[in-house]
This record gives sequence, C-alpha cells and structure tokens, in this order.
Amino acid sequence: MFDAGRRPNGRLFYWVLTVMIAASGFQLSAFGAEPVPQSGPATSTVSDTVYLANGATASGTLIITWPAFVTASGAAVAGGATNVTLGTNGALSVALVPNVGATPAGVYYTVIYQIGPGEVKTEYWVVPTTSPVNLAGVITTPGSGTAAQPVSMQYVNTQLAGVVHLTGAETITGAKVFSISPNVPTPTNTGDVASKGYVDQSVSTVGGGTFLPTAGGTMLGPITLPSNLTQAPQFEYLGWGEQGAVYRYGLIAESDEVLLDQKALPDRAPFVDRSIGGALTQLAQDLLPGLFNTSAVQNVDTLAEYAVNPQKKFSYHAAEIALTARASYRAMNEALVLAPVGAATYAINESEANFSQLGLKLACPKMLVNDVTVIGLLEPQAYVRDYFVGDGLSVRFYLSHPPFQQSKPALIDEEYVGPGLDATTWVVNDPSSAVSVVSQTLQVAGGTGDDGQTSVAFIEQIEMGGTLELQHGDVSFTGSSTGVVGGLYAGAISAASCLAGFQLTPSGSGSYIQALINGMPTGSAVATTAGHRYVLTTYIYSMEVYRSEETYHSSVHPAGSGLGGAAVAADLRLVLELQDVDPSNPATLVAAATVLFDGVIANAPGFCTYALVNATSMQCSIAYTYVTHISLAEVRTALSETTYNTLADVSFTTQIVGSLSDGAECEIASSTTLDFYPAYVPALNTLIVVSYRGSGRAAAEVVNSASVDALQSGADNGARGIVRVMKTPSARTQADCENAALAILDDATGLAWLGTYETWSDFLPSAASDIFPGDAVTVNVPSRNAVFSAIVRTVSIEVADPADDRGIYTMEFANDLAVPLALQDASSATTVSLQDMPVQLSTSQVGSYYLANLTEAQITAVSSTTVSVDAGVIPPTLGGVEVRLHDYGWGVANDRNLLGRFSTQTFSLARLARTQTYFMRLYDNSSPPRYSRYAAALHVDYPL
Repeated sequence: MFDAGRRPNGRLFYWVLTVMIAASGFQLSAFGAEPVPQSGPATSTVSDTVYLANGATASGTLIITWPAFVTASGAAVAGGATNVTLGTNGALSVALVPNVGATPAGVYYTVIYQIGPGEVKTEYWVVPTTSPVNLAGVITTPGSGTAAQPVSMQYVNTQLAGVVHLTGAETITGAKVFSISPNVPTPTNTGDVASKGYVDQSVSTVGGGTFLPTAGGTMLGPITLPSNLTQAPQFEYLGWGEQGAVYRYGLIAESDEVLLDQKALPDRAPFVDRSIGGALTQLAQDLLPGLFNTSAVQNVDTLAEYAVNPQKKFSYHAAEIALTARASYRAMNEALVLAPVGAATYAINESEANFSQLGLKLACPKMLVNDVTVIGLLEPQAYVRDYFVGDGLSVRFYLSHPPFQQSKPALIDEEYVGPGLDATTWVVNDPSSAVSVVSQTLQVAGGTGDDGQTSVAFIEQIEMGGTLELQHGDVSFTGSSTGVVGGLYAGAISAASCLAGFQLTPSGSGSYIQALINGMPTGSAVATTAGHRYVLTTYIYSMEVYRSEETYHSSVHPAGSGLGGAAVAADLRLVLELQDVDPSNPATLVAAATVLFDGVIANAPGFCTYALVNATSMQCSIAYTYVTHISLAEVRTALSETTYNTLADVSFTTQIVGSLSDGAECEIASSTTLDFYPAYVPALNTLIVVSYRGSGRAAAEVVNSASVDALQSGADNGARGIVRVMKTPSARTQADCENAALAILDDATGLAWLGTYETWSDFLPSAASDIFPGDAVTVNVPSRNAVFSAIVRTVSIEVADPADDRGIYTMEFANDLAVPLALQDASSATTVSLQDMPVQLSTSQVGSYYLANLTEAQITAVSSTTVSVDAGVIPPTLGGVEVRLHDYGWGVANDRNLLGRFSTQTFSLARLARTQTYFMRLYDNSSPPRYSRYAAALHVDYPL
C-alpha cells in the first residue's frame, strides 16, 4: 500500500509461483468429511477436497476396488470394493487399509471417479500408514510390481512420451546424469550448452575483465536488484489441481525506502528556510551518503522550519515533508523522486473500451464547509514593555505577562571530539587544507589568502528571530590572523556581506579583535595577548519570533503557489561580547565581558548563514561552539543621575538573561518574575526596561460569505462549520491559522469524491505503464453523475499472472475535500477561551484586515499622576491609537475599560496606581474600524 505523500513500505509485490504435478480434470485441496467407520486392521483416512476443472467443487461417487493382499504388518485383506459419495463442497473422506509394502508387491487401490456426465477418471492409490493423508500422498502410477497388473494404452503412451528418442528435436526436463561427459559444439545461441573449454576461455580474464574472483577484486558499478526482499518466502500448499499438487510461494519486496528506514536518523538541528527537495535530499544524505541519485528531486517549495525526530524513521519524515508542499516522493532503483502531486494525470473514462465498470467504486459524502476555525500552537502575542526602578535592595521584579517561551534545544552543541567535523552540522570549504580537528579543538592554520574561500559554516540557516545566544567558543591564537570568527552573513560568506561578526586583523605577532557590523569594522578593537584565551559571544534580540509565515496548499494553490510564506519584517538588537581569559589569573574567568557592540539593526534579514570561521589567513584554535535560544526577553538598564522619571536621553545597557555560569546578570526564574543575581543588584534609581512578547493560543475563523449566503434559508443561517487543530504544517501564529483556513476553504465548497478502481495491468487508465501514489486521475463517468479530479492515495498490486508479468492494480483516490492531502490534523483537541478568539474574517479580508502592530510603543516619562507615551508610528488619518485597561473590548461601541483614543503619535495617560498596565492598538476610520492584530502592553511599576 502507498500513501499519497509517500510509499511507506515501497511498492509491495506478491509473486505467486505455481508448481503442478500429475492428475487432470479437477482440483483438490485438503478439507475433511465424515470418516468411514473403521473395522479389522488399522486404517488410514484419505481426506481432501475435489474440484472440477472450472474451479467448482465436485459432486458424485468414487468406486474403489482392490485385490486380496497381506499388509506390511501381516494382516490379511480380502479383495473387495466400496463406493464413496463426495460430501458437501466436494469433501472426500474414506478409511482404507494401508497397502504400502503389502504382499504381493505392487498392489493398488483402483479408483474410478464418477462425478458427472462424461466425467469418468481412473486413478491408482498406494495408501500409507500415516493418517490422515491427502490425495497427493496416495496417487501413484502403475507399471512396477505385479506383472499381471493390466495397463491401458494411455498408460503405455504416457510412459513412452517420457523417454528420449534417438532422432528428432525434444525437450528434456529434470536432471540427467551421464557417466561420461558429452561433447557439445561451440555455442552460438543464448540457450546453447557450453563446453568446459569454452567456459575456461571466457573467464580467463577474471580480475581484469568483466568478472571478479571469489576473493578480492574491485567491482566497477553497482549490482542492481529489482527490489529488496524483506521477509523469507512463504510456502503454502493450495490443494490438488488438474495437473497435480498446487503450491504458492509468497515473496514480499519493498522499495529502497527500506534501506533508509533501517538507519537511525542523527540528532540534527531543525531544517530552516530550506526547500522541500533540499530537506528530503539531506535526510537521505545523512543516512546513506552518496547512494541515491537525487536529480529527480524538485525543490517544490520552502520549509519555514521542520524539526527531525530521531525516534522516527526516514519514511515518516519524508511523508510529512512532502505533505507540507502537497507533493509525493518515492525511493526506487537507488533514486529519489520528489514532485508536486498531479505531475502525471490519467483518465478513468467510461467511454474507453477497456473501462471496468465493476472495478470502479465511488462515494460522494456530503462534506461541504464554508466556516472554518483553525487552532494552532501557542504564539507570541502582545508586544510588552515593563518598566521598573531599582531601590538598591530588590532583586526580584514581577512581570506583567508570562513571556512567550521559545523552544530551547541547542542548535549547535559542538565539542570537536573528532576525528573530523560532523557532516550533519558543518559544511566545510577548505581548498588549502587549513582546517582540522585536533585534541578536541578546531584548528585553523592558514587559508588561501582570499576572503570567503576557507570557511566552516553551519549546515542550516539561522532564523534571526526571538532571542539567540551564539557562543562561538574559546579561541586561542598562535599567530597573527586575518578573517572573521562567528560571522552572520545575509548572502555569500564574505566580510562585505557580514551582518555581524568578530573581525580579526594582524597586530604584529598577534591580532586585533573588532566588531564587524554590516560589513564595516565598528567600535574599538581589542589586541590579543599571547597565551590568553578569548571567549566570543553574540546575542540576538528580536520582538518577532518567526521571520517567515508557514505555507499552506490546496488544489487551487498547489506547490509553488501556496498561501502564506510571507517574510516578517523586524529590527534586531545585536550584542557582541569578548571575555579575555588569562590562564594565570583565575579572576579573569568570572570578570565582566567587554561589550564590542550593542546596537539595533533596522529591517534586518530574516535568515542568515552562520560561518564559525571565514579564514583569509588565520592561526587559531576553537575549543567549543554552542548556539541556542534563550529566554525571550530583552533586559536593559540605565542609572539615572538625576531622576528615574524621565527615560528620554538615558543611555541603556543590555543585561544578559541566562545562567550565571554563562556570564548573565539576571534570569527569568519563573513565568512571571525577573530575578537579578546577587552580584548584580540594581542600584537605587536604576531604570529597568524589560521587552518581550506575551503568549496566547493561535486561532482564526474564516468564512466563505458567498457560500453562507447561498445556503441561508429561514432559521438556517447557511453556515457549515468545522474546527481543525493543525499539526502539519504547524500553525505557529494567527496569520498561519488564517492561511490554513483559506487552504481548507479552497476545496471545501464543492463535492467530496473518493473511490477505488481495480483493473488488470494491461488496461490501466490512459494506457499507463504504471501508476504511483500522487498521480492525478480525472474521472468521467456520467452514468453515475461522476465528473471530477482526484489524487491517487494508495496503489496495491496483486501479481496474479507472474508468467506473463501481469497484475491486478487497485488504486484508491480522493479529492482534497474528501481526504485532506496537504493538511494534517492534530490527534487531540485544544480549547480556546471565548475572549481569546479573534474577529471572524471573510476570505477576502485575510491578509488585509489588520493594521500594523505598535511594536515600538514605549513610555518616555513617568510622574505620580501621568505617563507619557510614544506610539512609535503616526496614526492613520481619521484613525488613532485606542488605549484600554485590558486586552479586550476593542471597538467604538464599547467604552467600559477605555482610557482614551488619540490621533497623535505622542500623548499622556492618567496614572492611577503604583503598578498599571496600558493596552493600545491602532484603529482606522473603517466601519466597523479595523485594529492592530496584537496589542502593545506598557506596564509601569514605579513608586508614586
């Protein structure tokens, strides 16, 4: 069987090998009937089922006669006869005295079958002492033993037909043993017999020609098998046929996927901003490097992010990856194929001569949908800034919202244990062999002298969203160096395209280390000291966690033209730190790091290449590299020399959030507290600003208004709704949920169709040579009111005629409404609070309804009675900024928690308590007004 996104067990074949011997005119197989009563000597029961030649079970009588004989055990048996009537369904059961080894030799039971007009046949039985026994175990051919036994003309002719004549062309079956080897002429045809001399001459070039010796030698090229046998052949006795006993050998062969599934996937970083084809190719490369031809793997579309679970098999991940782009893949003949579904289309048309009406089964369930609610993951929502002031004693400050929690598995955790770099983590370009792994360090000794030619880069892109800590490592220098360590590159790896990194330039026998920002050296440079180690770290802060939307597909929006996938704009704060460690001075291990750069990059790229090393000519070693997400909070402090009330024109410093051992000053110890470590207690009047994102469940409701209106009738409002909890592709944000709902609605207002089609391989639709899951079928059967297109989901093949290589295909197909193809639901339901559900949107409003979020809103001054606010943007004409006490109730008709509406960028708000939170969104003059998607939340916790 096959899934449309994949072939989970390859193409599944069953070969049936049939072996026939003896008998004719009917078939037999082993089933019992009522036994003949036993008396006198011990008997054996002959039990089987009798079939006619057409496969039907036989009925009638068997007349059994025998001469007098003495059994092998000495019992005397008088000659006689008996009639046996076949039971229900051709069941035969008769008890007879064993005549095997009887005296005189060659005694038989003569059996005459009378099973219909003209259906008379004679057999000869030798009954063994074992019981029960089927017909195959008793039927024999007379001719030896008792010379007086009469034989028929048919018997004589049969015996003569099995001998070799002196003249004439004949075919010999079976093995013939010659006492002296026969001489044969030099073979000229493919099937001719070859002499020893001919063979010896042919293989005289073993080891140097087209053959290999049994030991040693080198094979040039692969051995190609048609498939991979994954189970031992299954042997089954089927019964007695018209030519003898019938057996079946069942062989199971699977596609090359089985080779990949036998391997455990490595624990690797998630795929980020990768093409679908690139991710599939990488998975195969991680497991069996270089084995598969990937020339037929199309890029198809882009993955925003996909995490690989090493506990799952290749086929599981390949199916999910293909599903995200509405594509199908297969692994056959050491080649990977990935293409959008429907790349090949076949017609099932009842007007075709080979159409099988009986082989087509269709269903058309009523599944129309025009109101879709999609529930996703927990998402970052409100843009929060909390304002505190230090009193010289307090180390704990209470946040106004639980911060959104990023996934924190390490992207890179490299200890350089060797012997080389891990190919699932790093991509190395090293034409001058300057890079090596020695004594658990990455050694760089030289370079080509050209920028960008010698590099060690992370295999995946780094998404420049949320909060990241990049510990480039503990760097020791052995000579002057030129290059960049820990560079983030928006394009090719070169100093000019470096967004941020640590630039190395020569300084006598040492080097200078300086921040490299947007391709330009920035800030002061630090000169290296011989014997010292330098711990280099970059911190990235962004209020946007995800820099790209997920992409969703439907039959209307197939691979390459999906819904979503838009880039998310964001500014970044970058902090580059250097810690100078003197091995002879332990105090330097805990000394504060030197900040080489702390600034904001406006409209920063969403994804960057991370190159740990870009060596023009470097002489250094790096002891470790660690990259991970940290707490999603940017903490900045400033010590006001006058008053804490005014925040404008104050110089803030970024405080690292994390573990004390990593040099951090504070930590978000629980979901709602910011704790400073004792060594970093905020001094009196220290201004503290904490920026982060709130958290909530992503959800959206989208309706097809035209369909709802068309179905409205009386009390029925026309809505036909469903709720879907998205699993694949994941819905990480509300915008993702909206696009997923659009994809569902694309296919939801027509008719749902699914079915199966069974036909011989000779008569496949459109005279196809083969059909695979992921191919499209157009069904045109007007007699059943069935005219639609669908995608083949599974294909099973029964090889019913192996001699002529013919099989019976069974194809299952469905359209996207009947069985969603590019979307997968989660197994468990998720509840969303009513107040957390966003506004219902029509299909035409998705992507254009919401106004910009107030991402840069901030408080500029605080007094005992007022706060001054800068919204960060100029409000829209005839619109403004709406401010409320809570994050709900938005709208011109609701004033219950309203603090005000303002048409200017800056405004003042009343302060009513020590701690107070203000929620604000933009609105316009639409009717009803449109608002920002998420609120900005400004929280004040200042003494009155």
